Amino acid sequence: MPSDLDAYLRDCRQTVEAELDRVLPPANEAPALLHEAMRYSVFAGGKRIRPVFAIAAAECLGGSRQAALPAAAAVELLHTYTLIHDDLPCMDDDDFRRGRPSCHKAFGEANALLAGDALLTLALETAASSPVAPGAIVRALASAAGSRGVVGGQVADLAATGQHPDEATMRFIHEHKTADLFRAGIEMGALSASADADALTALSAFGRACGLAFQMVDDLLDADNPDDHSFSCVHIMGVERARALATTLTADAMDALRPFGDAADTLRALARRLLERTS
Repeated sequence: MPSDLDAYLRDCRQTVEAELDRVLPPANEAPALLHEAMRYSVFAGGKRIRPVFAIAAAECLGGSRQAALPAAAAVELLHTYTLIHDDLPCMDDDDFRRGRPSCHKAFGEANALLAGDALLTLALETAASSPVAPGAIVRALASAAGSRGVVGGQVADLAATGQHPDEATMRFIHEHKTADLFRAGIEMGALSASADADALTALSAFGRACGLAFQMVDDLLDADNPDDHSFSCVHIMGVERARALATTLTADAMDALRPFGDAADTLRALARRLLERTS
């Protein structure tokens, strides 16, 4: 584990930013408006949490950061595509993302839709460039993105809008809109380090638990300012139970790391940071 987690996070983010800049088309390359929209959204100030977890999973297994970079960049590109599409008028209809106009407000609805499409396909292309296990990495990303993953979660979220969903519906949405992409990023990082089946199963369980805990904490942080067109775990189970469940999920994540001993200390520190964050 690095002695300074903040320094580790900064270093990983800088490395990922450089890789994203490398794989994205230049803003002045035709069609320039599309490429500008893609870059506008990717470089909107995200924390790069998913790619950092991908890198840490690879390093846990003795893999190199360089070999994990295609997986790390790919999961961030796909995550950005989901944010662009979530903000569209036909979805959540959000005018702002990370403190500035969302992609469809800055570039128009059609261009935002196409920028999201282009980022999705670039994510798959980038994953396929992995020097280790490219086929398995692409499959992990694609399965998390489709109807059994993020898209399925978004459909369920839309169906729940204006309704009074139960806890099972909430869990389904959290599982697929959030946890699936955390899990996939960690699996992709592990695959870049030639993970065997047992290691992959354990890290997949870790990623799922971290993703669910992350969403719980998100909902708790938003409890005083809930989204107009969505619901949260706080509405369904209350603040205290939601906090308790986030803590339990983090404990589940820690349990999944037992087979890796001290090699997983960075992943443990990252999981604790997710639980304790205030923004």
